[in-house]
Amino acid sequence: MSTLSQRISEKLGAEIVAGKHAPGAKLDEEALAARFKVSRSPVRDALRQLAATHLVESQPRRGFSVALIDPAGLQDMFEAASELEALCARLCALRAGATERKNLERIHAEALAAAKQNDHARYSRLNEDFHRAIYSGARNRTLEAATLALRQRLAPFRSRVFFHVDNRIRSSSREHDAVTAAILKGDAEAAEHAMRGHTASAAMNALEYFRQRVYKNGRLYTGLRYDTGSPITQRKKKPT
Repeated sequence: MSTLSQRISEKLGAEIVAGKHAPGAKLDEEALAARFKVSRSPVRDALRQLAATHLVESQPRRGFSVALIDPAGLQDMFEAASELEALCARLCALRAGATERKNLERIHAEALAAAKQNDHARYSRLNEDFHRAIYSGARNRTLEAATLALRQRLAPFRSRVFFHVDNRIRSSSREHDAVTAAILKGDAEAAEHAMRGHTASAAMNALEYFRQRVYKNGRLYTGLRYDTGSPITQRKKKPT
């Protein structure tokens, strides 16, 4: 179960990603505490969590402010994460034991059920469990730590809002099918290929959402509204 500070972090992170808070804007702890009806302590913890994702900057004696998100840098991070996750999937197919494979199969089955019920919140949680099970199954602590750290930085761009875009929840579950099947068969090459395709699709989904909602012709929109419950209905078609 998420903590109070995590819930505040997720909410603020989603708003920053959506452009509701302009780059450089000060994030006043007292004002945020009043808004969320909490003490300043969980707000401060939430801002520190966001600083770790580079969505927020912390400066001595100046407090916290909204960081400028660089689309090119964001794409670089997604590219690096895709390669790390592909390697995790390859090693998981080779090294995961019977218990780890069974756990992955269970998580995937539950995620499929959530997708069929269109339960975006539950699917998002199970999606995190799915990827973490693969990192663990790779049985390489250094790789697992590096992949988790980069995933944490990208967490605001992997929030459940993105599963609303182009019915991403359905395509994501199909991609998980391919990854799971390859790992359970012990097919390292297929697992790596499937995971790379899956993470590339997730990255394109998040980047396009970010660019369309927050940027236009390289310039930042301001004053955007954000609604985690509403699907995005107007999108340009991706080239085939």
